Amino acid sequence: MRHGDGVDGREDARETQRQRIGVQMKALVLAAGKGSRLRPLTNTIPKHLLPVGSKPILFHVLDQIVEAGITDIGIVVSPDSGPYIEEAINESGQCRAEIAFISQSKPLGLAHAVSVAKEFVGDSDFLVFLGDNLIQEGVGSFLDEFRASSAEASIILKEVPDPRAFGVAEVDASGKVISMVEKPREPKSNLAIIGVYLFTPEIHEAIAQVEPSWRGELEITDAIQKLMDMGKEIRSHLLQGWWLDIGSNDGLIEANRVFLDTYLQDDVRGETDPQSRIAARVQVEEGTRIERSSVEGPVLIGANCRIADSVIKPFTNIGAGTVIEDSSLERSVIMGNCHISGVNSLVGSVIGKNSSLTMNRKCPDVLSVFVGDDSKVELR
Repeated sequence: MRHGDGVDGREDARETQRQRIGVQMKALVLAAGKGSRLRPLTNTIPKHLLPVGSKPILFHVLDQIVEAGITDIGIVVSPDSGPYIEEAINESGQCRAEIAFISQSKPLGLAHAVSVAKEFVGDSDFLVFLGDNLIQEGVGSFLDEFRASSAEASIILKEVPDPRAFGVAEVDASGKVISMVEKPREPKSNLAIIGVYLFTPEIHEAIAQVEPSWRGELEITDAIQKLMDMGKEIRSHLLQGWWLDIGSNDGLIEANRVFLDTYLQDDVRGETDPQSRIAARVQVEEGTRIERSSVEGPVLIGANCRIADSVIKPFTNIGAGTVIEDSSLERSVIMGNCHISGVNSLVGSVIGKNSSLTMNRKCPDVLSVFVGDDSKVELR
């Protein structure tokens, strides 16, 4: 509840709740980051379009927002990423929302990204969701809690083993945020700020008063702290399920592992010859042919692939149009239209689209690689 004295404070809070329940909320998806830790993949594709399961992580984010009842969405993009993201969304024809694209000319921080969308959000309360993150439980209950409160902001938190790499929040027993620190050396809690927020328009006043951090960026944690300094109430929501962040090679592989393990269903639409074996949860799209091979799920194989004389082990995501011959794959992400041949054991790898990987049997048994789009790798 908003800080206030006596009956007047309680009346103000109840009035805020009544008004908020009837107001149409908007959403901002922040998708302007360069993804430097995912190079060379992100030299040719924005990280927000990298696949988790059968579609880009950004599309999963949009789905979760729409499922929560928000259909007015702004996507903050960079001049480099914007055309690719806009084209991908338009070509998919799957988005059930009204989308506005908002350009952030320079990477000056999350708070700056929110500020460039000020005109878009107007007087509405709004959700902010990082476009390369995904949470298991969605944002529906998070929105419901916020609408029923009189807080000026709310943040999703997740307990983590080592919070020093994150923004960290300290909360009281009721979930009210007491303090926030970006990447502290000595954290006061193990509650990481994961990148999903709810704000009233007052956040813009707070952003206008913060200075750039040592990184030269306007930090969203500083803006929320400024709200607290202004006497505003900040609430929190503790995430119980998983949280996926594809900010690195390992993050992309782990996101696919968790997603396939959670959601993949048996659905074999392609063809499998009598010499092949399919076990556990395996999804095979139409036009794919599996010949003299073993596939042990969770495994996702896209449309129009050919898998021959190979072993596909759990947590592997194979994009459409890929050919795999005489190889063994496990816990890897293979983009579309790739060709892999003669690889004894490919484990924990990411292969960009339109790439080929061939290996001589004299090479080491286990191989882990990370290559970008349109690559050709030969190991002899």
